[in-house]
Amino acid sequence: MTDWRSRFAWTAERSYFPLSAETPRWVLVARILRARGNKGEVAAEILTDFPERLTRLQEVFVGLADGKNEPRRMPLKSCWLSQNHRGQAVFHFDGVNSISEAEKFRGLEVLLPFAQRVTLPAGQYFVSDLIGCSVFESPASPPIVASSPCALAEAPALLGTVRGVQFPGEGISGTPLLEVETSRGKF
Repeated sequence: MTDWRSRFAWTAERSYFPLSAETPRWVLVARILRARGNKGEVAAEILTDFPERLTRLQEVFVGLADGKNEPRRMPLKSCWLSQNHRGQAVFHFDGVNSISEAEKFRGLEVLLPFAQRVTLPAGQYFVSDLIGCSVFESPASPPIVASSPCALAEAPALLGTVRGVQFPGEGISGTPLLEVETSRGKF
């Protein structure tokens, strides 16, 4: 799966939205689109940069990551990445054996506990990890004297705190933008 997310040092696996500085409980990995086939499978839009791990899961949680209701634990019979529909996975939940049963999952989200989030290599970050970080502005010119790192005139100035991330639209290339809350409002 090659898209804008693969071009950046951070990854787009989505933690419980809306993004906040608080540790989320759930990681959003897919959104169920519709029933698929006649054996109770569902087609889902993949929302993780690590789709191959979905095929190795034995259970997921299904619901809405809105914090209002606890997601439901669902053992998996199987999961595979769709060969016909790029960016989609097919989930077959244990105990769901018909189209009508599968239809009840339409619009729900496939979640994993936050503790099961993928461990990234050093220097790479999840987008959700950026929320709450401080943003500093470096001086326009390098310091003249390198031996005075404590000089206030040369210290980076605090701009604000990251409150959100705006992504380019579907099919539009571009760099995600950080929403920074400053003393003068959002930047």
